[in-house]
Amino acid sequence: MNKISSPSGFTLIEVMIAMMILTVGLLGVAGVVTAVINGNKLSEGITMATTLAQDKLEEMKDTNYDSLGSNSDTQQSIYTRTWTTTADSPAAGMKTIQVTVQFFLRGTSHNVTLTTIVAK
Repeated sequence: MNKISSPSGFTLIEVMIAMMILTVGLLGVAGVVTAVINGNKLSEGITMATTLAQDKLEEMKDTNYDSLGSNSDTQQSIYTRTWTTTADSPAAGMKTIQVTVQFFLRGTSHNVTLTTIVAK
């Protein structure tokens, strides 16, 4: 009696095709991971810039109305914080305070600007 035997295991071509599919999939995942890391870095910068701007606004709200002015400083060596005060805006007896925090990430400038109004 003759038996028809089925081959067991994989052929070299099947293994190479499987490795090629796996390689393409891993390269796709690597691209996504890189994009996520870059997005997290930008989010961290924006969060820090927003916190620095909010801190300055709160500090200026606690300052005497007549002492409010414009100036700038540098925080953590990469964030440049600039604040401007506009008198009698939007009405007499009020000042508009605008705080802008600028930072560079991978050669691109990013800004966060917060604005508030204080009255006498």
